[in-house]
Order: sequence, then C-alpha cells, then structure tokens
Amino acid sequence: MTAVDDARTLLTRMTDAPLAGVWSAPGRANLIGEHTDYNEGFVFPFAIAQRTAAAVAVRSDDVIRVRSTFADDTVEVSLADLDARIAAGGLDWAGYPLGVAWALLREAPDAAPRGVDLALASEVPVGAGLSSSAAIEGAVASALNDVWNAGLDKVALARVGRIAENDAVGAPTGIMDQMASMLGVADAATFLDCRTLETRPVALGFAEAGLSILVIDTLVEHAHSTGGYRERREACERGAAAFDVPALRDVTVDDLPRAAEMLDDVTFRRVRHIVTENQRVLDTVAALDADGPSAIGDLLVASHASMRDDFEISVPELDLAVETTLGAGALGARMTGGGFGGAAIALIPTGLIPAATEAVRAAFAASGFRAPNIFTVTPSEGARRDA
Repeated sequence: MTAVDDARTLLTRMTDAPLAGVWSAPGRANLIGEHTDYNEGFVFPFAIAQRTAAAVAVRSDDVIRVRSTFADDTVEVSLADLDARIAAGGLDWAGYPLGVAWALLREAPDAAPRGVDLALASEVPVGAGLSSSAAIEGAVASALNDVWNAGLDKVALARVGRIAENDAVGAPTGIMDQMASMLGVADAATFLDCRTLETRPVALGFAEAGLSILVIDTLVEHAHSTGGYRERREACERGAAAFDVPALRDVTVDDLPRAAEMLDDVTFRRVRHIVTENQRVLDTVAALDADGPSAIGDLLVASHASMRDDFEISVPELDLAVETTLGAGALGARMTGGGFGGAAIALIPTGLIPAATEAVRAAFAASGFRAPNIFTVTPSEGARRDA
C-alpha cells in the first residue's frame, strides 16, 4: 500500500462523498546547502521517493475537515473562522494543512474556496530532516489549488507552503524544502537561488556511477519552532547587519577576515558557516557538471565539519553516523536538515551499503545510542496529481 492508497482509504472512512482527487508531494534530502536558504543563498536538495498524499472530497458546506493516518484526531474549521483559528494556534499537526488553506486564500484572492474533507497519509519519516512538513504542504497546496481553481504555479505553491510553515505553524524556515518538494525531477537535484527563486535541475548520475545515497535516521527528534533554530537565524541576521547587507548571501569568503575582526566569536562562526556553505553549493554543482558525482565527496565532508564546529547543530549520533560511513567506504557524508537531531546522508558505492549499514548499527550499539533507521533515497519527481 502506498500513501496514495492509504489516503484514499482513509477518506472513505470520513465521508460517502465522491473522490475529487488524490495529490501527493515528496519529502526531500538536501545534498548540500544547510541554513543558507533563509540567508538568501544557494541550496541543492532533491525530492525523494517517499511521499505524502492528500485525498479530497468536496463538501456541501464551508467546513475544512482534516484527518491523517499519523494522528488520532479529526480537526475541522469553517472557512469563515479560518483566520481566527490560525491566529489562536495550538493546532499541532493540523496546523500544516489548515495553514496551507489559509495561506492559499491569501495568495490567490480569486480562488473559489469550498468546504473539503482532506485525508492525509505519509511515507516520509517524521523528525528525520527529510521535510515531512513540506510534503504535507505540497500535497495539500496542490490539491486545494486544483479544487479551488486558484491557478497558482508550482513556485507560488511553494511560497504558500513557506507562509504556512512560517506564519501559521511558527517555524522560521526558508523556502528550500517547499521548492524541492514541488519542483523535483527524477535523477536530479534542484539548484535553487533562494533570493531570486531561480532553479535549475542538475543531473546527479548516481545510479550510472554505481552510487547511492544512504540515510541514517538517528531517531533523535528535533523541532524547528524551538529555540536553537531561531537562535541561529538571529545570529545570521546580526552578521548581515554588521556588514550592512540584506542577507549573508552578500558576504563572500574574501570578507571573512574582516568578519572575524567585526564580530564576536559565536556570531563569526555562524557567519563563516553560511558563507562557506554557499560556496560549497556552487562548487558541488560545478563539480557535478564537470566531473560527475564521484567528485563531490570532500565537499560533503567539509559541509558536515562546518555544521558541527561553526554552526553547532550536529549531535553525537550524527557525527558517529558520518564518521562510520566514511570509514566503511562512503565518498562523502554529512548531516542533512535543520540539525539538533534528524538524519545524516552518505554518498556511497551501492555495493558497500550492507557492510556500511552493519557498521553503523554496531557503532551505535557500542555507544549506547538508540538503533538508527537506515535506508536509501532516490532522487524523484516532485508534487503531482495521482488520481
């Protein structure tokens, strides 16, 4: 059973009304470019095969009712009360689909909203840094865009998802996750300029090179709306203000010696991560274009070191996953996602995956860590209508 099947089944338990359609959107893995998105920089994510699906039936009233396979409660709110309900907060998981409805109506004033029953099902691991939230947002935004005749394109729907996450849920994230989920292309990553929202699919060629992306989900949960993420963003804003620029996108590697003189140590290290990470994204894209995927391993390793030492968002489980996979033959490895838990990824010859998996499990057991969830991800298609 896929998420599409599960969402359709759940909808039949909610209502006898006919199916209007099923839409889905993927989670994403970020190959490189962490915390650069809200600094108007460069990121390089790819959509993964694991998806979240939204099955929809149209109601005869103005109520939005949402239910999911990953929570026990059913939440409903009338369109007339949507603004007040979002402002009141406390919606937990339902803040994502209801926040998308709220943001879509803001961004598409000519839409024709109708009451809907929304049934959600997901294959995307929660809390693993694979953006389960953007998958929900992309599926719901795609569904409501069609059902409400909103007429928004995929970039606009990504913006709707970001507004929902920032303003309805309260997580101060950038737009990378939503763009990756909406615009994913099979066997490619999306090179995204977060200032202009210009994108370019870049062929990865992993399968042809005999390589895979192995995900090590540490099962250490994180929450973007809590303090650590917000503190990192505030440090970046202080750094940009010190340079009198709109965002750290405008600070270059050549500016770092001056930054070291201008800023306190913590703020400087936060700035150094963003500035060097932006350059690593550009270098990774250039290396793929010129030499293929075998050339990017050292950039992934340098990215992890920067997140561990300068941005200080890694945890011991992530560091161990990176060290162990590198020791087992990975070309490169790094934590992925917002940090403070979640997952690491390793670019590894496909034939070494079984041995690397066992090595990681043994290392975690020896360190007294919870056994991780280990699986591969494949660069895949973005949001779509499935039925």
